[in-house]
Amino acid sequence: MAMRQTPLTCSGHTRPVVDLAFSGITPYGYFLISACKGAGQHLPALSGQRYGKPMLRQGDTGDWIGTFLGHKGAVWGATLNKDASKAATAAADFTAKVWDAVSGDELMTLAHKHIVKTVDFTQDSNYLLTGGQDKLLRIYDLNKPEAEPKEISGHTSGIKKALWCSEDKQILSADDKTVRLWDHATMTEVKSLNFNMSVSSMEYIPEGEILVITYGRSIAFHSAVSLDPIKSFEAPATINSASLHPEKEFLVAGGEDFKLYKYDYNSGEELESYKGHFGPIHCVRFSPDGELYASGSEDGTLRLWQTVVGKTYGLWKCVLPEEDSAELAKPKLGFPETTEEELEEMTSENSDCIYSSTPDVKA
Repeated sequence: MAMRQTPLTCSGHTRPVVDLAFSGITPYGYFLISACKGAGQHLPALSGQRYGKPMLRQGDTGDWIGTFLGHKGAVWGATLNKDASKAATAAADFTAKVWDAVSGDELMTLAHKHIVKTVDFTQDSNYLLTGGQDKLLRIYDLNKPEAEPKEISGHTSGIKKALWCSEDKQILSADDKTVRLWDHATMTEVKSLNFNMSVSSMEYIPEGEILVITYGRSIAFHSAVSLDPIKSFEAPATINSASLHPEKEFLVAGGEDFKLYKYDYNSGEELESYKGHFGPIHCVRFSPDGELYASGSEDGTLRLWQTVVGKTYGLWKCVLPEEDSAELAKPKLGFPETTEEELEEMTSENSDCIYSSTPDVKA
């Protein structure tokens, strides 16, 4: 019989988690950043509440490292560069911010004219791409913070996602119902895709130049170079986000029915589905090694899920039952002096300190 999926629950955010991103694999492991909404017009901030504050975690365990303080509204987008030395965030306070991800210090604030929804570093971390409600793509030279950004216009509604692709030679961006491909050198549009419903997410896979787009119940795969279609799957519910495994074996998706779905990428067969969150799922991403995937939800939590259930990895430890026990073998989280009941509600607890860069993470 199959082992039961036992996710790690990472608490700390008090509002819906709307974006997350992993770093690349570094000498210290890999890291995870998450962004959440603000308190909102009818939800005033409480004393000490971490509304709208992006958080940094150890990627394979979910252990909290620090919280970036500085935004004054909902944080809609967050990302890390490859070596996890820098973070960038996009917020409803009309700014994007760049942070030192080791110390937690704010390095620069990039003022915009409207809400910023998305940020992305080039591979060398020298440039930052932003997009938001003012329908403009902006490219900032991070070595010249006083310089005006380059601007690309053409979108007809607010930009939801913008990503560098093709070794930073091209840009992918999505607004409400359109995905556009741009040439970086000429700052001109190469091609666009139009959809009959709102685009909910977009993921770029450099290995193979694959673009993953979700809209309605559809999970569509396109060439990131030409935007030509590759294949598409239909899910049983409205999907808000999907992610392709680094080895392109599986894909996971989540949406409005609180469930996570895992599919075989080649055949489209649904391999499993399970409910863990207590609200719609807004974002899901595979880790850079493909061993786990993270999901963020309306319920204010991040959850980490094993790609291969039962494998000893991170905080999961597979404990086989005694021969005479009728209990199923299932993954258990390897914490000392922690009961099984506590593990069922396992959270990566967060202290009240602002930012703590631990010695075992970064020297």
